[in-house]
Amino acid sequence: MTKGLSAVNVTALVLGFSFLYLPILILVLYSFNDSQLVTVWGGFSTRWYVSLLHNEQLLEAAWVTIRLGLVSATLATVLGTLAAVTLTRLGRFRGRTLFSGMIYAPLVMPEVITGLSMLLLFVAINLERGFLTLTIAHVTFAMCFVAVVVQSRLVTFDRSLEEAALDLGCPPFKTFFVITLPIILPAVVSGWMLAFTLSIDDLVISQFTTGPGATTLPMRIYSSVRLGVKPEINAVCSILIAIVTTGVIIASIATKRAENERLKAERAAAAGR
Repeated sequence: MTKGLSAVNVTALVLGFSFLYLPILILVLYSFNDSQLVTVWGGFSTRWYVSLLHNEQLLEAAWVTIRLGLVSATLATVLGTLAAVTLTRLGRFRGRTLFSGMIYAPLVMPEVITGLSMLLLFVAINLERGFLTLTIAHVTFAMCFVAVVVQSRLVTFDRSLEEAALDLGCPPFKTFFVITLPIILPAVVSGWMLAFTLSIDDLVISQFTTGPGATTLPMRIYSSVRLGVKPEINAVCSILIAIVTTGVIIASIATKRAENERLKAERAAAAGR
């Protein structure tokens, strides 16, 4: 056995990963179940995936969820990156404590309180609830996660690269997009993926801020499960798992390539000195 890896450690790892991933594997397996009873195996079949194509309610909810995730994750990434740059580059400006507190508050705030406060806000300003209010709510709670991820990268950023570009006459705005952004891009992509995952997974805040025609997939699944789990639910959940897994793999590969290119460029620059 490998040094330092005891039987207790192996057992704990197996039990831990089984507790996390075994329910997911069972869900995916039973999505290919031919029986209408989700807990009774009736043979391998893809009938529920075919049936899912004719379930307009689930398809509409899935389309709303994907659009909401893409829009809210993109906006949250832009705002979170700007917030992270502000916190790391502007020093001890007036109102920094309040600003940072407002950025990090959604991290520890219960979702029920966040959803209820957003609902009261939309009612107070007489804003009709729907896709717009859902987007605002999702951007609000996802932005802080992006800010934390990007800020952790900016803290260890080598400012001499920016200073060299500025000394050579590059404008500050162009320096950020040509020098800073490509280097912190892996953190930005990770923040976007995190925001997208949080958006498509959210249920509590969406329940408070949704409106007619803006039912997300978690809300549709939750309302269906209360009346009994249908085989189509397993199928749509399996598709979501596949989409998220594919996105994570693509983001990991892109991040790894970007990191390798950065290290290669740094070694080339060091060799040319």
